[in-house]
Amino acid sequence: MDVTHVGQAPVSKKDICTQLAKLHKVDAKNVVVYGFRTVFGGSRSSGFGLIYDSLEDLKKFEPRHRLIRAEMGTKKTRTRKQWKDLKKKKRTTWGTGRRAAARAAKKAAAA
Repeated sequence: MDVTHVGQAPVSKKDICTQLAKLHKVDAKNVVVYGFRTVFGGSRSSGFGLIYDSLEDLKKFEPRHRLIRAEMGTKKTRTRKQWKDLKKKKRTTWGTGRRAAARAAKKAAAA
């Protein structure tokens, strides 16, 4: 979508969501906009917008990082030690061994 804002600062994503929701007669919570870039010289921005049928569909299909930005998801929190251990594990395993190690770690975490 293209948004024109002549003589003004770029429009906030929240305002764009509410305008899209009003235009398409849906709830503003079901609208997600992302990837906006202001064109050189200003006065116009381009980006993407998705309108979902329901909040459940949004949570099912939307990527996790966008859910976190929309305050509908939670960010993973790891300690510094956990990040360092993960980094070391990635360095030590290669190829198919890396995939096998990842599967084993996932099974261990689930159990």
